[in-house]
Formats: sequence, C-alpha cells, structure tokens
Amino acid sequence: MPNPSAEITLSTSRTLGLVAIASGDRYQQANHALAEAGFSRLLNGAYTASLSDAQSARHTASALLHRAHEHGATVIASTRPYLGDFGTEIAAQLPGTWSAELEVYSHPLWQEDLWPALWEAGEIHRAIEDHRIPFASVLKNGTGTELLLIERPGHPSGYLLGALTDHEKEDVRNDPATPRSFVLPADPGLAASAISHTFLPAYRRALHNRDVNSVLSALERIREEHQTLQAIKDSGRYSDGVPLKNPRLLAGFERDFANQAWLSFHDVLEHAPGLLTRCRPAATPWPEDAAALIRLREAVANSQDAWNQWNDLRHDPWGIPRALSHHEWSQVRGQLGLAVLPAIEAWLAHTDVFERQARAAVPGGAAALSAPSPRMLAARPALPPSPRPAAAHR
Repeated sequence: MPNPSAEITLSTSRTLGLVAIASGDRYQQANHALAEAGFSRLLNGAYTASLSDAQSARHTASALLHRAHEHGATVIASTRPYLGDFGTEIAAQLPGTWSAELEVYSHPLWQEDLWPALWEAGEIHRAIEDHRIPFASVLKNGTGTELLLIERPGHPSGYLLGALTDHEKEDVRNDPATPRSFVLPADPGLAASAISHTFLPAYRRALHNRDVNSVLSALERIREEHQTLQAIKDSGRYSDGVPLKNPRLLAGFERDFANQAWLSFHDVLEHAPGLLTRCRPAATPWPEDAAALIRLREAVANSQDAWNQWNDLRHDPWGIPRALSHHEWSQVRGQLGLAVLPAIEAWLAHTDVFERQARAAVPGGAAALSAPSPRMLAARPALPPSPRPAAAHR
C-alpha cells in the first residue's frame, strides 16, 4: 500500500476548526511540523487550529506549509469534512445511546491492530489490506456493539462501515456468519438511517448465526467423544478392540470424558440461553419441538451452579486459579463435567431440534422479548436495539 514517510491530512470541523492528522513511518516529523506551526494536540492524536479569525488562520496555514517542508512532510487537503464530526453526527441519530470516537493510526503498523477485531470480509477488509487508513471512527452503543467507520478509499465521497468484535471467530473470508461491510452515503442522516434499518438488522442476524454455530460446533466435539465412551461401555472393550479387563476403569474414562466435555459445553452454557429465548416453536412448522426445548432450557438451568462455579474460579481476584496445576485444573473440569452430564446428554439428544428452531428464530424481533441471565452472557456482545420509527430518532 502507498506509504509516504511523513504526511499531514487536513480537514475542517464545524466545532474544532482545522483538523490535521499526521501519518507515515516518520509521522513524528509531521507532528513536529504541526506543533511548530501553532496547532494544538488532542487526546486522540489529531491536531487542531482555530478558523474563527481569517487572518490568524491564513498565518497558521502558511506556517504549516513552511514547517512541513522543513521536516520533509507532505500536506494533503482532504475533500471531506472531519471524520470525527461525521461519526458523531451519525451516532446522535442511531436508535439507543451511541457514541463515536476518532482513532488515529499514525504509524502504518498501528493499522494492523484492526485485524484481530475486524469481523468483516468485504470491501472494508480489502480497504484496510490495500490502503493506508490513518484514522477511523469507532461507533459504540455501550452494550458491546462496536462499528468501524472509515473514508472509502479511491472514491471522492462515501464511507465504509464494518463490525468489530472481541469474540474468537473463524476466518472471516470463509465464515458464513460474517457480516458484510456497508457503503454509506456522505449525508449523516441518510447514513444513520441505512445503519439503523439495514446494517444493524444484518448484524443482529450475524450475531445470532455465530452463536448458533458456536453451540453446534461445541456439541459436535462432545458427540464424538461421547460416542467413543458409549462404544467402550457397550462393548466392554477399548477403542482398539482390546477387552476391558477391569470394569472399574470405566469411571476413569467417564472422568476423562467429563473433563474434555466441559471444555466445549461451557460454550453451550454461554450462548444457548439467549438463543433459546428467541425460539418460538408454535410459529414454526415444528410446534411439537416445544417439549424438547423445555428439556433444553431445564438442562441449562440445572447447569447454572456449575457455570457459576466456573466463572467464580476464572475471575477469582485472589489468584486461586493461577495456583492450580494442570492436573488440578483437569480435576476441576472433570467434576464440573460430571455435574452437568445429564444436561450434556439432553443437548446431544435434542441437537437437531435446537438447530432447526434456532435457525428459524428471528433476532431482535418478537422472539427476543425476554433477556437471558447476564451471567450467562458475560462474554458476548449484547444485541443492538431494534430500530425505532424515524419520528423517534434524535
């Protein structure tokens, strides 16, 4: 991607005046030029100069050109307004309570920090891969939803919006649950409307599908181990066919299974409650699934003590988990796995019911009226609110 050693991008803001952002391998040289020209530095790394007095503004601009030349920095005047303003104007018109914060990636390597969090495989993914993105606006709703807003490279106007996540994810290029980026118009009102009525509903569906896939993947891992254990019980032989001479060894196999199963089943306990609240079997072609869904909800409820114990250990402020050896952690997981073994077997028995009902559920609609336990969803972002009618927008 193009990478000038020192570059200063200028844009205008209705509240801040002239805004300058330094970037490039030698961005510090650009920063020196800005400081020497009389610009003030903001906490986010951008620089500003007042435009309230025309003569003073001309003097500052002239000084910047001279200082930039002395420091080997290139000055570029943007054709767009300050991105921080644009993000703030959009946030003010989104449903719920949103904020916008400008982030500056002055050094080219800082831009790479976006990759682990970017939950996207479309145009914004390619833009960050192929172009220098020295700054972006991050929109947040305060309950875990974060969106990345950048200027659309190679276009005189327009913006790109993508989703961010701190959740462990599959390769975004191959994961069908990945939300796609969105091209936004230059008008903040139209952009906010497009986000509210198109992007956020798609984002809610992506969150829903991601959680469904997480539960199904966990159950598939458990099923393989469970089938091996069941085969040993039924045949009285090891998996390689050698007879199991001491039946008491089965208890050891069950503990080993429980240890491995808990590593996956806690994914079910994290994501399933929210998914189950959206399932409405009576509204699907399979109303008879209601009984199985009741069993699944009971299985989750009966596992709550084990789930609380696991969370208490992981978040213990006194450091007890750090003092446990690998063997002791294995014993803890085995005990938890044995405690929830009936719940695991219920989920294995009704996986197909869960999948078809969860796939049929509509996130953010009438099927999501009741909220799961906050403890169950401690590690996942909350769904953004459904759009309000246009008249209710701020």
